[in-house]
Amino acid sequence: MSHNAKIKVSSKSFSKHPVLREELLTAFPNAEFNEDGVVFDAETFAAFVGDAAGVVVGLEPVNDSVLTQCPDLQIAAKYGVGLDNIDQAAADKHTVKIGWTGGVNRRCVAEMTLCFMLGLSRHVLFSVRNLVANNDWIKNGGFDLSGRTVGIIGVGFIGKDLADLLKPIGCKILVNDIIGQSDYYQIHGLIERTKEEIYAEADIITVHTPLDETTRGLFNADVFSQMKDSAYFINCARGGIVVQDDLKQALISGAIAGAAIDVFENEPSDDRELIELPNLVSTPHTGGSSNEAMLAMGRSAIHHLIGHFAG
Repeated sequence: MSHNAKIKVSSKSFSKHPVLREELLTAFPNAEFNEDGVVFDAETFAAFVGDAAGVVVGLEPVNDSVLTQCPDLQIAAKYGVGLDNIDQAAADKHTVKIGWTGGVNRRCVAEMTLCFMLGLSRHVLFSVRNLVANNDWIKNGGFDLSGRTVGIIGVGFIGKDLADLLKPIGCKILVNDIIGQSDYYQIHGLIERTKEEIYAEADIITVHTPLDETTRGLFNADVFSQMKDSAYFINCARGGIVVQDDLKQALISGAIAGAAIDVFENEPSDDRELIELPNLVSTPHTGGSSNEAMLAMGRSAIHHLIGHFAG
C-alpha cells in the first residue's frame, strides 16, 4: 500500500542505493532524494526539507532552528544508529517523531573493529601500506591477538557483539559502561573494570559509546598518557569522543603505539598530518556501511515512516 505523504531523503548513501530507493518509492511514490549528494548544514538542510511531512536523515542536524523552519514535518526517520545529530528536546517541542531502531548495524561495526584489532596486532595494515608506498620488505608480523587484553569502553549493542566475536580468539576482555550490567558480564565471562584500570591494563582499547555531553572528548591527552606505550586505540564510534589533536600528539610522541579510526571530528577530514602518520590507520566512516547493514538501516527508516503514516 502506498501513501501520498511528501517524503524527502537527505542522506546521500540512502539516496543513491537502488534497492532502498525502490522500496521507499513503492511505499511513498512522491519521495524526493538528495540526487546531487549535497552535504547539508542547518540552513541548507531546512531548505531541502521544506514542506515535507517526513524525512530520512543520516548525519544532518535535526535541531530547533531546522524544525522551526519546517512546520509541516511530522517524522524524521534515522538512517543509521547514532542520535548525536538529533536534538530530542527540540523534536519533542515541535511534536516531530524520531523514527529510530538501535543496534541494526551492530555486527557490521563489530566486524570492522575486529578487523582493526587483527590488522593492528599482526601489523597487517601497516605492512600493506609500507609495501605499496615504499616497497618495504620488512618482516614485522606483530603479535598474536590471542591471549591479549582488550578493553571495551561502552557495552551496548556493538560492544556486546564485539565481545562475542572475541571470545573464540581467547582474549581477556575488560569492560566498562555507565549502565550497571554485572550479571551480563558474569554470564559472558567479561571482566568489569574502571576506565582508569582499562587504560592502564589493556593492550588494545576500543570505544563504543554514543556521542553526547558525557562522552565528548572522553579520550584526551590525559587518557592517552595513562595507556601503555605499546597499546593500540580504536574508534569506530564517533569522532567527537576523541580530542583529535591529543590523539595526534600521542601518536607522534609515542605515548601509544598506534591507532585505527573510522571517524573524525569533522568529516570528510582535512587533517592530512593526522591521516598520514605512519602509526595510524584510518577509513572514511565505513564501519557501519556493509551491504547488509545499509539495507537493514534503510529498511528500518522506511518501516518507521510506514508505521507513522499508516496511523
